[in-house]
Amino acid sequence: MLPEEIARKVKGIELRTKRLVNDVFSGEYHSVFKGRGMEFAEVREYGIDDDIRLIDWNVTARMGHPYVKTFEEERELTVMLVVDASRSGLFGSIGTFKEDLAAEVSAVLAFSAIKNNDRVGLLMFSDHIELFIPPQKGRKHVLRVIREILYFKPKGKLTNINVAIEHVSRILKHKSIVFLISDFFDSGFEVALRIAAQKHDVIAITIHDERENALANSGVIALEDAETGDVALVDTSSKKVRRNYMLYMQRRLAGLSELFRRNSVDQILLQTGRPYDNELVRFFKKRIKQFR
Repeated sequence: MLPEEIARKVKGIELRTKRLVNDVFSGEYHSVFKGRGMEFAEVREYGIDDDIRLIDWNVTARMGHPYVKTFEEERELTVMLVVDASRSGLFGSIGTFKEDLAAEVSAVLAFSAIKNNDRVGLLMFSDHIELFIPPQKGRKHVLRVIREILYFKPKGKLTNINVAIEHVSRILKHKSIVFLISDFFDSGFEVALRIAAQKHDVIAITIHDERENALANSGVIALEDAETGDVALVDTSSKKVRRNYMLYMQRRLAGLSELFRRNSVDQILLQTGRPYDNELVRFFKKRIKQFR
């Protein structure tokens, strides 16, 4: 694809997400993330309207009358987009590939962050770390991040979420917001996830396609694993085969939800071919209620 064609597509994503960022997420983003990042400012004398829980008892004892600690919002946060670039993202049954949905959602989150003067970084992974862009501010930087998500050509085909999370835990020295965006066709990353979630605000965005829920009755078909290339013949005319597959996928999604809940990681489940804005808004509003 020519550079001008890439620029047009990136610009198109910016225009599509602009209303959502400006009208919907500007307030919600600030309430959910900015309001949680508080840093110590100073100690001053206690006032009649101050919360007694903020009294600094050591200073109070030295001075002979009450003093309180004051805090202010952190002026900037770091938002890290950790995006799965494995081959399973090249799937979509209703007009949108999973990787395209991941790119557009990333754009909404990135533009929301820079609108609030935060820094945005990108880590793309397959079975190894494919690309890392350090967190920075500004529209130009975000456009580069979106361009890479759309057009970066990964070398790996498989998925290793454990490698991605461990890398993020090493490079992010201060508490950050980590959006982990993947279809999560992987296992064995719970320990790394738990460790990361103890330090950072980790949010899992699961990208799913409706055709992954069930097999259509199409007779004997060849199913190819997008990541490994393995091919299996499956008799989809068998009710037992279709039922077992459906139950497996239901258990997989339920297991993911339980894994995230167990490790205090919020999850947003998005499906290709369906509007994603409602799910994002629902997540933000739920978060706001939790922190009030």
